[in-house]
Amino acid sequence: MSKVLIFAGTTEGREIAEFINSHGLSAHVCVTTEYGEKLLPVSAGLTISHEQLSQEQIKDLIMEIQAAPVIDATHPYATEVTDHIRHACEETNAEYLRLIRESISSKYQQNDRSIYVESVKEAVSWLNQTKGNIFITTGSKEIEEFTRLSHFRERAYIRVLPLPEVASKCIKLGFEGKHLICMQGPFSKDLNMAMLKQLKCHYLVTKESGRVGGFQEKWEAASECGCTLVIIGRPEEEEGLSIGGCKRLLQSKFNLEHKPQITLVGIGMGNSETLTAEARHACEQAELIIGARRAADAVLCRGQAVYYAYQPEKIRTYIREHPEYEKIVIALSGDVGFYSGAKKLKTSLSGYPLRIICGVSVISYFMARLGKSWEDVCIVSAHGKMDNAVGKISRNQKVFLLTGTSKDVADLAAKLVDYRFNKVTLFVGEQLSYPDERIITGHPCDFVNYQGHSLSVIYIENPSPQCIITHGINDGKFLRDHVPMTKEEIRIISLSKLGLTKNAVCYDIGAGTGSVSIEMALQASDGHVYAIEKNPLAIELIKRNKIEFAVDNLTVIEGLAPEAIKELPVPTHVFIGGTSGHLREVIGVLLHKNPYTRIVINCITLETISKILECIKDLPVSKADIATISVSKAKMLASCHMMQGENPITVVSCQGDPSRFKKGGGME
Repeated sequence: MSKVLIFAGTTEGREIAEFINSHGLSAHVCVTTEYGEKLLPVSAGLTISHEQLSQEQIKDLIMEIQAAPVIDATHPYATEVTDHIRHACEETNAEYLRLIRESISSKYQQNDRSIYVESVKEAVSWLNQTKGNIFITTGSKEIEEFTRLSHFRERAYIRVLPLPEVASKCIKLGFEGKHLICMQGPFSKDLNMAMLKQLKCHYLVTKESGRVGGFQEKWEAASECGCTLVIIGRPEEEEGLSIGGCKRLLQSKFNLEHKPQITLVGIGMGNSETLTAEARHACEQAELIIGARRAADAVLCRGQAVYYAYQPEKIRTYIREHPEYEKIVIALSGDVGFYSGAKKLKTSLSGYPLRIICGVSVISYFMARLGKSWEDVCIVSAHGKMDNAVGKISRNQKVFLLTGTSKDVADLAAKLVDYRFNKVTLFVGEQLSYPDERIITGHPCDFVNYQGHSLSVIYIENPSPQCIITHGINDGKFLRDHVPMTKEEIRIISLSKLGLTKNAVCYDIGAGTGSVSIEMALQASDGHVYAIEKNPLAIELIKRNKIEFAVDNLTVIEGLAPEAIKELPVPTHVFIGGTSGHLREVIGVLLHKNPYTRIVINCITLETISKILECIKDLPVSKADIATISVSKAKMLASCHMMQGENPITVVSCQGDPSRFKKGGGME
């Protein structure tokens, strides 16, 4: 049976071996040392050897295991070994894949403290013209060359792998005691800095070993410590596959199932200080970071791939097309459970193993900055619209508002002024957790001309909220003039029959003073109400009552149904107080827009009742309920109370029922 043959002299080689092993493939892995063998997982699918092979021995091994393919993941400087592997593949007709690492030193060539040389010999020659301690990080292979440094026993400190044979070789050459540092990487910038400072080094010698080889960490450490970086230039750029490209090829060649570990991470406010330890660890371990640019950049670590996107389908497509990434983090601002894209992502990425890590939400951060509790806060998300934010503020002592645009603060302030909420207090937070964070406090009039950042939140305190939550507002509370109004007791029964929901889309047809519209808007606080009225005087009254009761989720439509309702959003609940003789046409349009519409009709004349009965019989509705209500109110007559009857009102309720249509069309 054929095996994948891997020459794994680098971290990338070991990663490919682990990748193959995790997918159940068999591989023979050649490493350079016993220590390198210990770094690989013990598995029945992996055969590991650490003997140095000649070109002929490589050729024999390829034929023995029927290698397909042969992956050369040796060190960039091991040019002789690469030549042997390539020639052995040519002679055996084996597929050869060269795994290369990205060179990154060119971006640092403008640094005055970086010296580039062609070889170790040239580095030694240059260093012999200097004074000061030297930190050597090029490994042990060419360590003998550094013994030609003047006073090398005192000046030179060498860091090598913790292997007995390596340590013995260095000691024999004269590197011992504190001048010999045996450690296994990777080495962080901070650790490199600590060593440079402890050893009082003026120079750091390195090869350009790429991102995985730790070159960037060495360069940054040398730069911050004021050391000169002596860079031994790498061989000419090779052609080959990146680690990702190699994984993609193996995925395709062996039809491997791609099941990456995807982690949805709430990154907090964007400042790294608000990142939880769990989130930080997940981000550091990821091979790929996905997210909107601001969120992804906030957690991106050196050497990681990044894809800027927030749309679920784009993210799913990218993951599917890039099977080389095994550990993926999708960065989401704030907390994954608070107005986050995590909800849609979980649906879009169904089938993948998902892990979810919470973050610091904007409300918890902002309220902590204000020093206020928020367990009793009403939370509203504007996302570009302020639909009924005023209504929420009128009925709650504390409201937290997520804005959607830079104009939202000013727009809200202007509405609060219009609705006469002059005593509420606004706390506006911008760019929270960032260096230019700003928190401003004031009343609505202070923010009418406010120009803010789109990344803003608002916390509002209302000292006198309206606490009544039941329908049945006293008639005397409404501005009425001489416009007919549905009376309090009738409204109570009609609204109960209507069965409103919190997010209902309601019509009030023949709205009059708007008393029913107002009560609808208060009950359907997350929905919207359309008051349709033809009388100009009544329209002005509805608008005034709208301000009086602070129902910003009420829109007044001037016109006569059914024409006036044809372009309105699809209704869920409709109250009909008058149709000017167009009852059948109006109900027909309503059922066409939504076959399940809930309808309540108030009527006072027998003729209207007759027409309603015909509609109930002919149109696709069911669950009809008819109740005639007679209300008497006590009035003072001299020193006595006398009951005075009002006109009886018939309340008819019904539900749209599509099943009453025959399959061939028409009523059953």
